[in-house]
Amino acid sequence: MVMNGKLQVRVLSCSLHSSSETFWTTTGMFPQEFIIGFPKCVKISKVAIQTYLVRTLRIERSSSEDPVDFEECIEKDLEHTEGQLQKEEFPLPEFQATYLRFIIKSAFDHFVSVHRVIAEGTAENP
Repeated sequence: MVMNGKLQVRVLSCSLHSSSETFWTTTGMFPQEFIIGFPKCVKISKVAIQTYLVRTLRIERSSSEDPVDFEECIEKDLEHTEGQLQKEEFPLPEFQATYLRFIIKSAFDHFVSVHRVIAEGTAENP
């Protein structure tokens, strides 16, 4: 979405629609990770994620053309929410990123799921 000459960046991961019933699940061992790439470098101001049974989550960024040279943005121990999705928002100081890497370092069970990821920010129009 373009607003005031800037592009609103919203990423939905793990599905092509906004249903929380569609998700990505781990294969059992930790750490597990996934990377989201943007078509060009953007300024990220907030990341929101919906997960289930994640204990420790780290978010890293890279502004390289390839998904290398990641820097840690935040690491957090999430609260265990029995039978409900964990909904976390991470307001961040605006930073440049071409890639975001999400590392699930530990969990409350053998398997976890990621239901939704939203990265908010702006990208200058070409």
